[in-house]
Parts: sequence; C-alpha cells; structure tokens
Amino acid sequence: MDSKPMLIEVRQKDEICLVRCEGRLVTADHEYLHAKKDEIKGANCKKVLADFSEVPQIGSAGIGFIVGVYTSTRNSGGRFVLVGLRPRVREVLDITRVSAVIPLAADIASGLLTLCDEGLAAGTQSPAR
Repeated sequence: MDSKPMLIEVRQKDEICLVRCEGRLVTADHEYLHAKKDEIKGANCKKVLADFSEVPQIGSAGIGFIVGVYTSTRNSGGRFVLVGLRPRVREVLDITRVSAVIPLAADIASGLLTLCDEGLAAGTQSPAR
C-alpha cells in the first residue's frame, strides 16, 4: 500500500493553476487543506487543473478539498477539471456522485483541452473518461 504523506503543489502558468496532489488524501490536516484552497483561490486563476495521478486513495477530506476548489473556482466564473484518476479514486468519486458533477479527463493534455472547451468545462463530461 502506498503510504506517501499528502502533498499539494500549486503552480500558476498564465491563466491556469496546476494543482498536483500526491499521497493518500484519506485523513488530512484540515488546516493544510484549507491553506491550499485559499492559495488556489488567491491566485485568481480562471482555469484550474487538478492532477490526481499520484493519489492512490481518497476519503472525505480529499473529496471535501476537490469540491471546495471546484465550487470556489466555479463561483468566481472559472473552470475546473480533475485529471489522472486512479481506479480506486475514480470508484470513490463515482460512488459519491462527485464524478457526475465535476469534469474529468484522462490526463493533463486532455484536461487542458477540456479547460479550453467551454461546453466540457461547464460541467458536461469529457469523452476522455
């Protein structure tokens, strides 16, 4: 089992925030997650791509983080896409119906295309599922 500590890196490139998550987002330091949400919101990015390719497991803290970032991005008129989901993470997001609301893409390249396509990033699903 992968037991890497949780790490969330936020980088901004032009109008896009790249959020790279790593490790198990199962139990979490809520102050850390809140600070990272604030960092993303403070960057005022109109497009947010969250890369979860290095996240082997997710729990309520991770789901809360995703939904919080998605909601604040959408409320400020922006677009959000979640990419690189591993099967276990995808299963949790399917069970909780989060994947029915938040745009998903297979990888960073297709996620960037989703962010550039207004219809896909507005909430309809990417064909790259």
